[in-house]
Amino acid sequence: MSFGKVITLNTGRKIPQVGFGTWLSKPNEVGNAVEIAVRSGYRHLDLARVYGNQDEIGRALKKVIPSVVSREDLFITSKLWNSAHQPNQVEAALDETLQQLGVDYLDLYLVHWPVAFEPGRGLFPTEGDMARLDMETSLVDTWNAMIKLVDTGKVKNIGVSNFTIPQLQGIIDTTGVVPAVNQIEAHPHLLQDDLVAYCKEKNIHLTAYSPLGNNLIGLPLLTEHPIVKEVAEKLDATPAQVLIAWCVYRGYSVIPKSVHEERIVSNFHQVKLDKEDYEKITSIGVKDHKRFNIPITYSPKWDINVFDEPIEKTATHEVKIV
Repeated sequence: MSFGKVITLNTGRKIPQVGFGTWLSKPNEVGNAVEIAVRSGYRHLDLARVYGNQDEIGRALKKVIPSVVSREDLFITSKLWNSAHQPNQVEAALDETLQQLGVDYLDLYLVHWPVAFEPGRGLFPTEGDMARLDMETSLVDTWNAMIKLVDTGKVKNIGVSNFTIPQLQGIIDTTGVVPAVNQIEAHPHLLQDDLVAYCKEKNIHLTAYSPLGNNLIGLPLLTEHPIVKEVAEKLDATPAQVLIAWCVYRGYSVIPKSVHEERIVSNFHQVKLDKEDYEKITSIGVKDHKRFNIPITYSPKWDINVFDEPIEKTATHEVKIV
């Protein structure tokens, strides 16, 4: 089973370290997966409006609340999508998510990306092969609207996702409110040591998504990497368990995703890395940096530099922080 560790956020509230992700989970699969996860002991669920599956997850939650778990014992995260960054849209987007899920509040609500889309044109406003960006609404505009949500009682904690150091510093300097969480792509190919150190200094908790890597661009999963397989064999563990343990070693909470019951259960069975094995796995990223999730590579393309990766240098737009 999970070691059951919880991490205290800068708000004083606690987040279970091993959670369950729902990104890329298909309709007619995700609800069953969430029900299996909760029945298997997961108490931290990571969701988002743009995943397009919150209605189905809401139906699954009705099957497990309160018969399996009380609402208070679940930690439910969802995210504000780019098309609702405008301050007058933020609370309405939250209300839509709460209605879809059939709950009264979220434990954590995140700004999904530091990128605003034009409002009123659906989740993905496009022109040709380009996403239509809103370059007027700043991150500070959106963050100020997020701050106001806490007083409504509809969210217990607010945070961000896919934010870099300058983006975090910008919203903190201007508003004085430090995000509770920054959810980031995190795995041994993507160490981000500077960001990890910065968030530790600011007491911003990091949640790791795609801890097993990502196959969106057709590259091998980290579960197939020889070093990961070697450590897994040594520990009599699965490669996925080893990669989850690597994230835990670094202090992240981690949200592996699966729709297969055996893997859902297996991923919740934690193993512990020693320093030698941790450093061996970390060497993967020292030698071979890879970020899989970069919006400028999407179709439709987001013509904006989010992370300052080499592939983003051709972007026309920079993130508007203030």
